[in-house]
Amino acid sequence: MIQALPHIDHRHVEVDGVRVFFRESRPERADAPVLLLLHGFPSGSHQFLRLIDALGSRYRVIAPDLPGFGHTEVPEEFVYTFDSLADVIENFARQLGLSRFAMYVFDFGAPVGFRIAERHPEWIAGLVVQNGNAYEEGLSEAAGGILTMDADDPAAIRTLRDLLTLAATRSQYETGVTDPGLVAPEGWTLDQHFLELPGRKDAQLSLLFDYHNNIASYGRWQHWLRRHTPPTLIVWGRNDPFFIEKGARAYLRDLPGAELHLFETGHFALETHVQEMAPLIAKFLDQSWS
Repeated sequence: MIQALPHIDHRHVEVDGVRVFFRESRPERADAPVLLLLHGFPSGSHQFLRLIDALGSRYRVIAPDLPGFGHTEVPEEFVYTFDSLADVIENFARQLGLSRFAMYVFDFGAPVGFRIAERHPEWIAGLVVQNGNAYEEGLSEAAGGILTMDADDPAAIRTLRDLLTLAATRSQYETGVTDPGLVAPEGWTLDQHFLELPGRKDAQLSLLFDYHNNIASYGRWQHWLRRHTPPTLIVWGRNDPFFIEKGARAYLRDLPGAELHLFETGHFALETHVQEMAPLIAKFLDQSWS
């Protein structure tokens, strides 16, 4: 039985000049399995609150805000690339003494997480992949066009800025959901609050224009999966308008032992299916942690 409402700490830690905000549960057992949650665009660690509530009594669940997101504070000279985000989260893990953990990778969290996995395969006890793409066939036509735009093209800048509006943020939560009434409005309104902070939209543009480097790295990450074969649970909103079902199934080519569950929902699958997903993640952690 999963117990709800664990004690959760909220604090900052200084990492390479970045004040990383994170949420951390305090489980009942000191030796509980560790789960690192890496959020997506345009969200933050708050997207995991209900999952932390569900899992945090039994597992040490840690959810940082990536640089450029949420409550994390970044110096003006910070350069927003996925490499730099991975650098910060890698050193964040070191600061917290994390030498072994399962990693939940979602959306932007996937390219950050796979970079860390490449650098430190010994850290990775398992992967939970939730609409975190690593295959070209997993990109919808719309996503492929958006994520390969030229930073020197003014029309591309206008198009990407349109993704940073309240209407677009809300759409990311509701598109593909069978009943949009199941999606609480706090998620997209809080995301938009952070997007409107000074410098945040420019940070997001930099990351969106850097995304082509993730696509170029897909083959390398697939090789890593085949070589290291981490225990993997795939939980995927099959109606995601960006990272489509083919991307979920593609993992099975490189990880034939992975467990795949598809849900009739969109990109932010936890918003509608946390009650189904949390027990699957708990079972996976119990089976893969040793």
